[in-house]
Amino acid sequence: MARTVRVVAALLPHPEDGSRFLVQQRLPGGSRALLWEFPGGKVEPGETDEAALARECREELDVALEVGRRLWEGRHTYPDLTVELVLYATRLVSGEPKPLGAHALRFLTPAEMGALPFCEADIPLLEDLVAGRMGNLG
Repeated sequence: MARTVRVVAALLPHPEDGSRFLVQQRLPGGSRALLWEFPGGKVEPGETDEAALARECREELDVALEVGRRLWEGRHTYPDLTVELVLYATRLVSGEPKPLGAHALRFLTPAEMGALPFCEADIPLLEDLVAGRMGNLG
């Protein structure tokens, strides 16, 4: 049976263009290499979703975030693990995103994201985002 991990992700709008959001490309050589995803990471034992998301973005992007409300939640089973994925509205408080834990970063509209190869767990999230099924994103 595949292990289950809780993963939190940030819907982080560009500071000057709220229609574009940050996505990152996974590093080569690891699991799901070079696929795209929303920034974030695993929730460690004893950590809240919000604390995990702030920590992951500090470590992997060198930014400070304000974590807002939960926007989306889903579950996907890969051959090696099951991911419980939760997307949160976020706002950049300080810093400029740097690809410290990613191969590349881009600010894109949801429609532009559709042209990229995303991790399977992120595809239903992306479909809901493109279709406008998340309501007010602020």
